[in-house]
Amino acid sequence: MLATLPILLPLLGAALALALPRERAPRWVLMVTALLMPIVAIALLREIVVGGPIVVHVGGWSAPFGIALVADRFAGIMVLLAATVGAATVLYSAGEPADARVDRAKATLVLALLAAANGAFVAGDLFNLYVWFELMLVSSFGLAIVEGRRAQLAGGIVYVVLSLLSSTLFLVGAGLCYGAVGTLNLADLGSRLDALGDPRLATALAAPMLIAFAIKAAVVPFVAWLPAAYPPLSTAIGALFAGLLTKVGVYAMIRTGTLSFTQEPSIIGGAILVASGFTMALGVLAAVAQGEIRRILSFHIASQIGYMLMGLGLALVLIGRVDAQATPESNAIRSELATLALGGAILYILHHIIVKTNLFLVAGLIERRRGTTELKSLGGLARSDPFIAAIFLVTALSLAGIPILSGFWAKLVLVRAGLGAGAWLITAIALATSLITLFSMMKIWIEAFWREPDDDAPAERERGAGWTLMIVASTGLATIALAIGIGARPAWALARSAAEQLLDRPAAIERVLGTSPASRPATPAQESEVSP
Repeated sequence: MLATLPILLPLLGAALALALPRERAPRWVLMVTALLMPIVAIALLREIVVGGPIVVHVGGWSAPFGIALVADRFAGIMVLLAATVGAATVLYSAGEPADARVDRAKATLVLALLAAANGAFVAGDLFNLYVWFELMLVSSFGLAIVEGRRAQLAGGIVYVVLSLLSSTLFLVGAGLCYGAVGTLNLADLGSRLDALGDPRLATALAAPMLIAFAIKAAVVPFVAWLPAAYPPLSTAIGALFAGLLTKVGVYAMIRTGTLSFTQEPSIIGGAILVASGFTMALGVLAAVAQGEIRRILSFHIASQIGYMLMGLGLALVLIGRVDAQATPESNAIRSELATLALGGAILYILHHIIVKTNLFLVAGLIERRRGTTELKSLGGLARSDPFIAAIFLVTALSLAGIPILSGFWAKLVLVRAGLGAGAWLITAIALATSLITLFSMMKIWIEAFWREPDDDAPAERERGAGWTLMIVASTGLATIALAIGIGARPAWALARSAAEQLLDRPAAIERVLGTSPASRPATPAQESEVSP
């Protein structure tokens, strides 16, 4: 039951928000549902940690024939993160001016988006993963254009065009996989691709799927939609998108890359590392060139995605180096480094979702006070709004990776894994990206907070009703980011254990299918090869 609640609760809330007749009912339904979701997510993660991964066979039909929902530690972490940023952004939005014309649509679409994200996190097969991706696309596009502003429409069109390309590639890839091995269940797919005996075919089948996920994650060269779509959004919606949407694509890459498409890990891992390096470098350089806070933060989303892909790519390359002919000691070292790299990627996701969401909320606070987020029109916020300055500084330095904040530990783990694997170039790019990220965050600090405002700068505005709720939401996320940094040991232990579960592929397959990969029946391709 717990594995299905993160999906059912927001879907029920969305239905109520749409159906209840009272004008203010959608806002209350959205608030209550969003605040309940972290409680459900904590209960789910606790159940997973204490009792092990949860597998639900919907309708009693066993995998691979029925729908399987799989909640392991990685899925539990992602569900909790989605619930946390969902609650924070909904609380923040309660402080924004009400608009009866769009409140009902917003409430319904936000809850549908959260349900779709959670569905993607626990989906055990490609078909249902595709369905949840499509619900995310419809919900996010609706949220992008619901207010009807010209800039939102323009950004929404770019977003939906690239998302439709991603969906098409996803559907084609799923069809090719089903045609090749006759299954869409992720665990069964991995087992049957192993049995094909042709790793090159398996890699070819993986290619359109991974490209589709890369588009969702805004990996270079598929990054153009992100800075076009996010800055025009209302603050709460933009923050929810910034924290959550691209990470669903990263999640899908990690899930399929460690469970289904592992036949040539060195090739796939190498390609992911190349994409990671370009994404980090180009994203951060584009961010430095911007003069508006939301555009700087949007390009930083892409550059930070590169760190997550770095961990996945390193883990796959290291898995590919494990050799039966090598000594047990060298294989153990490679396996340990792979766990370190993938755990670093998960820890980075944990840090980044909280930090990036909050930076967008802080940008909204700045706009509320000054009416703009253009750096040239700002200045003096450290003196006029010291509390906002403190929230921004903690969150921005976390993003840059300053010790002892959350980003530092995640980057430290990834750098250690990169150096241990001998991946000097990607490690150097990661370190350089971190320095340039610090430079761009200090650029915002100096221009918006430290320097004196120009004579023609916009006058400060009244904080207005709802300001307290907005501050509480942003302060809450800043506190969580600070706690992750100070309490890095338990956060790392959780991320590492999630990585260990992901890399224990035979156990993951057995959990879903009920049998080990070695005892699975032969595929039709195998039977045709051995028949007389």
